[in-house]
Amino acid sequence: MEDQEKKEVSFLPFHAINEFMVDDYRLEVIRLVLGSMDSLADETRARIDRNTKQAVKIPGFRNSLKAPAPLKIKPTVEAFKKNPGLVAAILAGWTELHPELRQQVYDLLVVRKWDILPVDADRTKLPGFITKWPKGDDYDVLFQAYMDTHQEALVEKNDVSLMVVWLSNRLPYQFIETGEAVPAEAPEIDPESP
Repeated sequence: MEDQEKKEVSFLPFHAINEFMVDDYRLEVIRLVLGSMDSLADETRARIDRNTKQAVKIPGFRNSLKAPAPLKIKPTVEAFKKNPGLVAAILAGWTELHPELRQQVYDLLVVRKWDILPVDADRTKLPGFITKWPKGDDYDVLFQAYMDTHQEALVEKNDVSLMVVWLSNRLPYQFIETGEAVPAEAPEIDPESP
């Protein structure tokens, strides 16, 4: 009986986020991360490099890591559309580059009673995005709630939306009542896995 009471959690692979991102914004995120690699923590940079080496092919370079950042952008955008590991690595890097926004959005989601992992949890180790999203909390509502709290913030709606998606580990695929929210507990993760 206990198994029947457990809620089923379904995941979409990380690259499913491309269905929710406009092309220009995807390019902006990737350009920012690739241009800011020196500002990232060693572990984050290594994760991006590992996934880039595996998924990104750049004409004229046997090792895509040796290519200058401007040459990596377009091939990375193409790989980002297909490779969940690269998406997770890039989004983790993007989040790291926005520490104040990360904390503010996390606090917003906690106040709104979203069930999410701690702000510093490594979301790249999850299998993808949860498909259930709290009804009534669309991007417009969340952005307005953010701006009501942080009136002086100079932030774009896309940035707040992407931070909500990454921190909540959810895509607005299936809408549920807030009381039915699926726990954001991660499945058993091997801390040694890349």
